[in-house]
Amino acid sequence: MRARHQQSTLKRLSLDILSERKWVLIATVLTCVQVGLTVYLPVLIGQAVDVVIRPNALRNILPILYRMAVVIGLNTIVQWLNPIIYNRLTYRYIASLRQRVMEKLDNLPLAYLDKKSVGDLVSRVTTDTEQLANGLLMVFNQFFIGVLTILVTIFSMADIDLLMLAMVLLLTPLSLFAARFIASRSYTLYQKQTQSRGQVTQYIEEMITQETLLQTYNAQDKSIETFSELNENYANYSKSAIFYSSTVNPTTRFINSLIYALLAGVGALRIMAGAFSVGQLTTFLNYVNQYTKPFNDISAVLSEMQSAIACAERLYLVLDEEENHLPVKRVLDSQTLYGQMSFEHVQFGYDKTKPLIKDVNLDIPAASKVAVVGPTGAGKSTLINLLMRFYEVDKGSIKLDGVSISDYDVEDLRSQIGMVLQETWLKTATIHDNIAYGKPNASRDEVIAAAKAANADFFIRQLPQGYDTYLADAGASLSQGQRQLLTIARIFIKLPKILILDEATSSIDTRTEALIQAAFEKLMQGRTSFIIAHRLSTIETADIILVMVDGDIVEYGNHQALMDKKGMYYSMQMAQAT
Repeated sequence: MRARHQQSTLKRLSLDILSERKWVLIATVLTCVQVGLTVYLPVLIGQAVDVVIRPNALRNILPILYRMAVVIGLNTIVQWLNPIIYNRLTYRYIASLRQRVMEKLDNLPLAYLDKKSVGDLVSRVTTDTEQLANGLLMVFNQFFIGVLTILVTIFSMADIDLLMLAMVLLLTPLSLFAARFIASRSYTLYQKQTQSRGQVTQYIEEMITQETLLQTYNAQDKSIETFSELNENYANYSKSAIFYSSTVNPTTRFINSLIYALLAGVGALRIMAGAFSVGQLTTFLNYVNQYTKPFNDISAVLSEMQSAIACAERLYLVLDEEENHLPVKRVLDSQTLYGQMSFEHVQFGYDKTKPLIKDVNLDIPAASKVAVVGPTGAGKSTLINLLMRFYEVDKGSIKLDGVSISDYDVEDLRSQIGMVLQETWLKTATIHDNIAYGKPNASRDEVIAAAKAANADFFIRQLPQGYDTYLADAGASLSQGQRQLLTIARIFIKLPKILILDEATSSIDTRTEALIQAAFEKLMQGRTSFIIAHRLSTIETADIILVMVDGDIVEYGNHQALMDKKGMYYSMQMAQAT
């Protein structure tokens, strides 16, 4: 099974590289020229040896030396060009592969991303692609040239002496068997090495990101202990893989040296028997060197390729993931969008055997302000995830203006939804670019107006370059509240038809929160809005309040109706009031 996977990955990798037809053709032609010149040189050396031992050596050897100088000069130029071509071909492919992987990750459902660690995915896009590039360069620089050299030297040796060629062909496979034996064991170790490297990368990313929390709870010792274990595992797998692969070259060199010594002895006997000249033996032994040397290079490449194929397999696994794009049946017209929402017998579970939302039925009029409350884990954020189509419902449907949202293109749907999360994210860019993230072509006046509406203009103008201040640390130098204000400003510049506010003011002080709430009230006029909030005082003016417990909507109504009912919502209000 493992061998089948390896062969499948290698075949796919080869087809991908062959798609760069122009550069593959140039590389092939130059490789053939390099091998031809390299194999022709021993012929000239043999001729020179035969001339030297004859009369008038100086006069006869000069034309041979001239041809040798030309061959060496041309070979030098070709050997200088070939690596340039190989590098261009390899890194064009690696850039394309990395681009495809990133595009794939951008289009994969969150269900896949939630199951993968960030560090592992980062390792695939960065370290694995680099490891694959190194392996491919070795293939071009050593493997292809080596294989072609072997084939050409076989024919050349056959032209000199068939008996000695037979000895070469019978003995040299010994080094191949040794290389294959070692390479088959190193592949498994390289697979474990790449997996372990992903775990180390993930842990480093997690610990550095949460360094403040780590020090707050004095968990440094435990963190160092866990990292030491992961690091030791990675080191052990790396040492084992490198040890196995490093034994290939010495082993094959030792076997080839024995073969060379044996052939030199037999060749001396053939000269004494008058079978061929000293120059022919010199040429033949040069061919034996040229023939056996690629086996050393190929064995090293085979070892390195085990790591490269393991990396390629991890990258192709990402590319092979299904995006689960449903066919687009309707075009979403933003001009005629009202925002009426309905949930009809919606069922969903992150684990299909354990449904979280069991049977939700809702009818939300257009331009309604809907608040979703409930204890942690009740399914509030899950409801929003389904609305945004981060996840697809298992059963039932969610409809927008009477049409299932699964019938619309995902991008069209999300373009009509503005979302502010509790967790803030800013990119490494200017303040202007961060606010205009959802509308890249926004003018400076639009950005300033959005910042003022979000009450962010006052602190932005206090920054060194105002709206042109570059956040090299992705906003880490700003306070949590300031970062939240910038993310809220993004919504004001986008002006979507549907709003989702998931604890959007949780990091804002009370005074600023009051201003933001007033701005939100203005923004929500005429728009369907969903608000997730733990501070119940912020959602008392909602048209509809949904109280969720364990994935079910247990109460439904406005603030006064739910307070009169004296159920779960009433209990939550009383608990916060005390």
